[in-house]
Amino acid sequence: MTEGRRTLTKNEALVFGALRKSDQPMSAYALLDNLRDDGLRAPVQVYRALDRLVEFGMAHRLESLNAFVACNHPDCDDAGQTAFAICDSCGKVTEFSDPALETRLADWANRASFVPNRTTVELRGHCADCSDRR
Repeated sequence: MTEGRRTLTKNEALVFGALRKSDQPMSAYALLDNLRDDGLRAPVQVYRALDRLVEFGMAHRLESLNAFVACNHPDCDDAGQTAFAICDSCGKVTEFSDPALETRLADWANRASFVPNRTTVELRGHCADCSDRR
């Protein structure tokens, strides 16, 4: 299956499709449960697919939730630093990019002679809908 510029294996396409359909982040085991009837039987199949989707920039791992979401930006690699706002009440995840954040993090890394290989920025709190109900 071809998604954008990437050719996905059957398992990658299944996992990506499940992530895109979900309105919540999904763990690897939730994906496995969701896709058993489609032929995925082992956790390693899901983890391999997730690793490739993350590598392709088509999915993101939310470190604090140990879960995954489909990327919401068509050219995520070109968008700069991606960050996530995660609602602790309803679980909604909003993905956003901020060039200023990318600049600040790169400046700090340069000053500290730190070479990052991965950065995940997650804001935890309450979305506008849930804040209104509080």
